[in-house]
Amino acid sequence: MSRLLPILTVLAAIVVLWYGAAVGLNSQWTYDQAARAGAEPTFVDVIEDTMMQDRPVLPAPHQVAEGLWQGVAGQKITSKRSLVYHGWITLSATMAGFALGAAAGLLLAVGIVHSRAMDMSVMPWAIASQTIPILAIAPMVIVVLASLGIKGLIPKAIIAAYLSFFPVLVGMVKGLRAPDAMQLDLLSTYNASEPQAFWKLRLPSSMPYLFASLKVGIASALVGTIVAELPAGATQGLGARLLSGSYYGQTVQIWAALFGAAILAAGLVVIVGVIERVVLRQMGLVR
Repeated sequence: MSRLLPILTVLAAIVVLWYGAAVGLNSQWTYDQAARAGAEPTFVDVIEDTMMQDRPVLPAPHQVAEGLWQGVAGQKITSKRSLVYHGWITLSATMAGFALGAAAGLLLAVGIVHSRAMDMSVMPWAIASQTIPILAIAPMVIVVLASLGIKGLIPKAIIAAYLSFFPVLVGMVKGLRAPDAMQLDLLSTYNASEPQAFWKLRLPSSMPYLFASLKVGIASALVGTIVAELPAGATQGLGARLLSGSYYGQTVQIWAALFGAAILAAGLVVIVGVIERVVLRQMGLVR
């Protein structure tokens, strides 16, 4: 309980501030409507109205919770209004992109650690690639691939891979270089080959770095997928829910989709964390 108390305190403070901000931002509509009707609303009237507006500037927490519940449990999972349906569309592209990005990051990291030429040439380009805003790249990738007849999951997966490969690359380069010179010299005295040094020393040493980067990478892949769903005018996926909500001023729908994406990202990170615990325990790195 002592561990939960700080978390619950911060959460309660956020909820209180959120309600206060909702009253402040939504009250202008209440006053405008009262002025048109020639009435003077009381403070209680303002609070009541700001808590249940259909299209508030900032939805109250209970409105977001209700929208999230309706999107998850209040619809059939095959419904185009179901967050489960749209979440699955986004998840499938996220996992495909994450697999591509993680594989690319791992392979490039191995090459960079074992080849000075790749270290000097590939690494700067990998760093430079992350300076380009994803909002600028996503439309270009989608348009180019659409002109080639490639639509649907693949363009979104490519954009997700673009965001997810870099954390894995940096983490694995750091991890593969984690063994110190004394450990490498010891293997040299045993006449170990480079592949043996990789499998026996470098790879096991890199596992904590790998899983830390995978957690960042899978969250980045989800962000990339949602961003890829925005410029295409998609009708499926959490990005599509955000887009349609912004078109029609459905702020509750926007916030529900945002929280749905956050919950999905948290679930993916937790899954990676569970796999991390199992792998590291099997390797004897944790108890």
